[in-house]
Amino acid sequence: MINKLKIVMASDHVGYQMKKDLQEYMESMGHIVEDVGANNAMRAEYPIYGRLAADKLARGDFDRAVLICGTGFGISLAANSVHGVRCVNCTDPYTAYMSRLHNNANAIAFGGRVIATELAKSLLETWLSTEFEGGRHADRVDMLTDMYAKPEPGAYTASINP
Repeated sequence: MINKLKIVMASDHVGYQMKKDLQEYMESMGHIVEDVGANNAMRAEYPIYGRLAADKLARGDFDRAVLICGTGFGISLAANSVHGVRCVNCTDPYTAYMSRLHNNANAIAFGGRVIATELAKSLLETWLSTEFEGGRHADRVDMLTDMYAKPEPGAYTASINP
């Protein structure tokens, strides 16, 4: 059983159709989904929409974010520029599962030119239904949060365990 979530979505022009298909799929599962753009298949810049969705996620307006561009890389990089967003680009079930279980990823990116919509639906189902394991992994996620808060080179220091 998947808990009902508030999900923000964004894409560039390449990911537009997959985004619409995934939105419909998630809404059929009972999730509340908000699409923040792009609003059509005309050229659109993935950094703008990735950042817009990530800002909403980081503010706490949404539980998760689903992002799509040509490869999934660019839009995930834009999302990861926001403190508190942990966006992963997934192409297979294992990474979708582990990104939630161990990394508590709160955003997922897909490449509209890389994977089929049906695969993206399957990956979403895994990702949305997997709970964060916590424990030692929570310490690592906390480290990432600290790193995001200190983006300047050399600003983050930590002891290294032998």
